[in-house]
Amino acid sequence: MKRAIALVGLLVVASLGMVQAQSLKALPGTREEFEAKLGYQTGTVTIKGGLATIRMPASFRFLSPEGSRRLLVDAWGNPPGAADDVLGMLIPTGVSPLSDEGWGIVITYDEDGYVNDGDAAGINYDKLFKQMQDETAAANQVRADEGFKAVTLVGWAEPPSYDAASHKLYWAKDLVFGSNTDHTLNYNIRILGRRGVLVLNAVADMNQLPVIKGETKNVLSAVEFNDGHRYADFLPGKDKAAAYGLAGLIVGATAAKAGFFKVLLVGILAFKKVIFMGLVALAAALRRFFVRKPPEISAGTSQ
Repeated sequence: MKRAIALVGLLVVASLGMVQAQSLKALPGTREEFEAKLGYQTGTVTIKGGLATIRMPASFRFLSPEGSRRLLVDAWGNPPGAADDVLGMLIPTGVSPLSDEGWGIVITYDEDGYVNDGDAAGINYDKLFKQMQDETAAANQVRADEGFKAVTLVGWAEPPSYDAASHKLYWAKDLVFGSNTDHTLNYNIRILGRRGVLVLNAVADMNQLPVIKGETKNVLSAVEFNDGHRYADFLPGKDKAAAYGLAGLIVGATAAKAGFFKVLLVGILAFKKVIFMGLVALAAALRRFFVRKPPEISAGTSQ
């Protein structure tokens, strides 16, 4: 395997250091036999008991939660708990996920409540990223004390883009861990719904950014909440509302009331390798790292 990169998918915000790279786990039988048993699906797929529907583009195949677990845990070497909340994965049809070029999109659901998108037009993404950089830099000493490598947010690999009509958001970060000269891609897609957000994160190498960018529109149009779960179905005063808007969603913060940055499932893993930390340890670490409320987001012209 050419190198360790971030698996954009199961543990959060670029705030914890990277572990040493390991190879793909030894698989029973041949890789071809293993992949043949993953249970790829095409056509129309319903996830989470009717929460949402995916009309699979020709360029992707779907893996059920069980197939996703086998790929994430048995093949890519992540601990069993890493796949507990995964609703499925989208795997490109043209490449094996067991190859060096393999990548996929991990799907989870963050039921934090209805995210009000009223701040969309006023977000200055350059200022937002600078605040994210400052927060990460400030936490690096704490990370060092905890035994984790520093994280550098280099820039937007893809600036945030929000479609107010479909309530769909995507962005990507360029990250560096420790003294590693290789850059890591953190590609994120969020689909806003009545009670929460569908979280789709690409598991890929930085050099695959052009391919993922080319597939983003296909993925965005393929995934929709079902009736009763759509953004427009929200009932003010009855349904739970998230205490953060789009800016908080991008930063990774939950409600200020919570007092800490919540673990957003599908954040950062080591690609086809070892997960950074267990969920429990990560949650505890984040509580220590971010003990104050998230900073106010500067308003301005959207970039």
